[in-house]
Amino acid sequence: MIHQPITLIAFGYFGKSFLEQIAEAVNLEFSFPVNIVESHMDLAEFFDPARRQYDGNKILKAVDNFARQDSLKIIGLLHVDLFIPILTYIFGQAILNGHTGIASVCRLSSEHYGLDADDDLLLVRFTKVVIHELGHAFGLIHCTTPTCVMRPSTYVEDIDQKSTSLCHQCRSKLEINQM
Repeated sequence: MIHQPITLIAFGYFGKSFLEQIAEAVNLEFSFPVNIVESHMDLAEFFDPARRQYDGNKILKAVDNFARQDSLKIIGLLHVDLFIPILTYIFGQAILNGHTGIASVCRLSSEHYGLDADDDLLLVRFTKVVIHELGHAFGLIHCTTPTCVMRPSTYVEDIDQKSTSLCHQCRSKLEINQM
């Protein structure tokens, strides 16, 4: 049986190897083929000058409208600083049990916190955010298991403390949701 793919849409340059490693991790976690698509979207209309950030709700809606019918789930990959009105910033966002999510590397880089660049750490952090948002798109809610990728992350340190994988309970819920 051939499954529809999960599609990662890169809005901006990420590097082929970087995207391929994320796609491989997503494939391992969800067991669906993963397509990588490079695209462009003018983000200017989503910029909030008062906050000097980009509105995650509006970008999520635009990516959802942009959605490819041949994809099971879509995650838009971005470089911009995201917010939603009730939070100072977000790493990503998804439509619960929906088709679409977004994730940004902006606040995941060590340089954002005045530290030396660490490309390996950036890749691991971004992979966790992408898998987390896909978990929401597949219907999973936040988890209390400390190492589960579905545990909420308020700070980048929270991301560092969890794994790239679903815990046993979330994996069971995912399998039930896919039936």
